[in-house]
Amino acid sequence: MKNGEKNVKLWWQPALMMFARLTGWIAVPVIIGAFLGKWLDKKNDSEPWLFLISVGMAFFISMIGVIRNALVEFKKIEKENSLTDEKNNNLEDDK
Repeated sequence: MKNGEKNVKLWWQPALMMFARLTGWIAVPVIIGAFLGKWLDKKNDSEPWLFLISVGMAFFISMIGVIRNALVEFKKIEKENSLTDEKNNNLEDDK
């Protein structure tokens, strides 16, 4: 890489970071819920009810996290689009 290119973000980095965040919000709560539910079922001899409840709650938590992250990303996109539109309008006014 050249010196001028070191500070430039690669085009795929934001997409990869968003993918990692969303995957984390989907996988981590469900895995924790599954292990917690299995453990609670074995401890309380209530198979499969506590497992199903904990996985259901984990799914609900996952959806809240995914929706919250999606809204943040939509706001970033709207901000970038408004800045681009403003820049284009300023260029048209200069002509």
